[in-house]
Amino acid sequence: MASANDRDLQRIMQLRAQLSEANAAYYQKDAPTLSDPEYDVLLRELQALENRYPQWHSADSPTQRVGAAPLNHFAEIHYRVPMTSLDNVFDDAGFADWLVRVYKGLGHEQVSMSAEPKFDGLSVNIRYENGRLLQAGTRGDGSTGEDVTSNVRSIRNVPLQLKGKNWPNILEVRGEVVIPVAAFERLNDERLRNHENPFANPRNAAAGSLRQLDSQVTAQRPLAFFPWGWGEVNAPLAETHLEVLQQLAGWGFEVTSYLSKIDHLDDCREYYLKMQNLREQMPFEIDGLVFKVNDLHERERLGFTARAPRWAIAYKFPAHEEKTVVEDILASVGRTGVITPVAQLRPVQVGGVTVSRASLHNQDEVDRKDIRVGDTVLVRRAGDVIPEVVMVILEARPEHTQPWQIPDHCPICGSEVLRLSNEAAHRCMGGIYCPAQRVGAISHFASRKAMDIRGLGEKLITQLVDRELVKTVADIYSLNEDVLCGLERMARKSAQNLLAEIAASRQTQLWRFLYALGIRQVGETTAKSLAEHFGDLDPLMTADEAQLQNIPDVGPIVAESVQHFFAQSHNREVITALRTAGLHWEKVAPKSSGHLAGRIFVLTGTLPQMSREEAKAAIEATGAKVSSSVSAKTDYVVLGADAGSKAEKAAKLGITVVDEAQLLELLKESYTTLHMD
Repeated sequence: MASANDRDLQRIMQLRAQLSEANAAYYQKDAPTLSDPEYDVLLRELQALENRYPQWHSADSPTQRVGAAPLNHFAEIHYRVPMTSLDNVFDDAGFADWLVRVYKGLGHEQVSMSAEPKFDGLSVNIRYENGRLLQAGTRGDGSTGEDVTSNVRSIRNVPLQLKGKNWPNILEVRGEVVIPVAAFERLNDERLRNHENPFANPRNAAAGSLRQLDSQVTAQRPLAFFPWGWGEVNAPLAETHLEVLQQLAGWGFEVTSYLSKIDHLDDCREYYLKMQNLREQMPFEIDGLVFKVNDLHERERLGFTARAPRWAIAYKFPAHEEKTVVEDILASVGRTGVITPVAQLRPVQVGGVTVSRASLHNQDEVDRKDIRVGDTVLVRRAGDVIPEVVMVILEARPEHTQPWQIPDHCPICGSEVLRLSNEAAHRCMGGIYCPAQRVGAISHFASRKAMDIRGLGEKLITQLVDRELVKTVADIYSLNEDVLCGLERMARKSAQNLLAEIAASRQTQLWRFLYALGIRQVGETTAKSLAEHFGDLDPLMTADEAQLQNIPDVGPIVAESVQHFFAQSHNREVITALRTAGLHWEKVAPKSSGHLAGRIFVLTGTLPQMSREEAKAAIEATGAKVSSSVSAKTDYVVLGADAGSKAEKAAKLGITVVDEAQLLELLKESYTTLHMD
């Protein structure tokens, strides 16, 4: 006869199976087997049993979807395989251009594609190890996202344990977290009843729900997850995109039923029209379609641009449009000094969102569309997200309106506003002085390749700026322990460590200081060229554009930017304050040429002794250059541990590959040559 413990264990297993089946029926088959009250009763029974028997805890239990204790902040997740974005097109011509590029890249026009809806939600990466959900993160900047594991675990159609078999031991599934339109409307009704502000649209509701610090709140939101791709895997998946999605469905994921295989160009247009007609009837909001090359080997041949795959495109639906009136045009100063015209609009509902502002991008765009204060304009949400003024309705224009111009001086700091050659943007030349640019300027000044002030991150900088404790980068050097300890989450030891970093940064290199100033067009390489040519700051500050263009790496655009930066009295005042605060550097001697001068190196993998920055500095000290990519022009590839595809490419191109010991020998020979010279 079974004991009470055995019966309770059997009941736990029975409840887990029943609730898991109910989740699948509700979220994946759209055929609920339990009402909400019935589901809640069974869930509470399971929770009570699991609390009574903690030894039978399971990470796969449906109770683990109810959320965890609130977090103070999100931790970071780093992706080995970046989460890239998609390029967008908005018409048949743009789509045809993309297709032509695909044909050229593959060398033939017989290309099979997959087609699927582009869900309007928040992209996440879910990592499984040995079949169990280990970690989940947002897209972030593509390389680093926010850890939202507890929140993703609460999404009912996300498997906590993969089903079936033959899944890789490491599998990262990528997809979109969305909220059903009907559930979104119910959620907003509930928020209004509770005197809370409603969400603007389902996407905002999904994003806001997933980024809750309290995952118990997330667990109460009716979110769903639809996979559209994958990241890191440690074993091959399938031969095509559609086959991979079929595998994911077998492993427990809900894959959209609107997937389609496209073999002919005519099928693309037919699918587009079909989905556009279904758009308003679909349970989830979509803002377009995604077409992808289906064959994974062909994808490898096409590769990626800097930000997006060449083998995929998002074909956006036309946005909803409405008429409204431009009540004013303001000059908004961005964190990099760009002056952006912003139209203040009479509030209007566009696609379910109240729009009262729209970026006019730049002066050229204002002139092209001839947008004036008082005009009646047609507004749409570009890609269903960003408000855009499409056109002016000229017949409704009032008399005596005037063309609008970006002001000659910054509305924030009064510095000169200039439009540099070959740039569409007007910029405030206040640089390190302008209040609108403070956070960005200080963050850049303190960054690793600039002054390398560790511990002075953007959140701390924002506090210092908001409290007006730091107005320019020079004020960093007047901070003290008592001031820092008065900030949020700043303990005395942390304050002492930061002050030590600030003190250490007073002794720097000229090129680092130039780079830290954030001069437009002056990156790390150009800063080194300027430092090597002038040797010290004073002759550089007084150089005219002609003198600047004598430097091989400096053209007219860079010369103009440098000259204008140092011509601003505000910038010179900040530089004087920095020098008064004790910033100093050794004068730079002109660089001699060794036998490695002009040679191109590429670093890949982790070296045993030197960091990548140390190796790069040592190589450049010989007159050689360090590139980030392997090409036919590369002379040496320095191979470390866990090297990637660069080593394979070097072998194919017949480029000399050296390890750290061989690199050091090359550098030693070059230094000997330099000394003899």
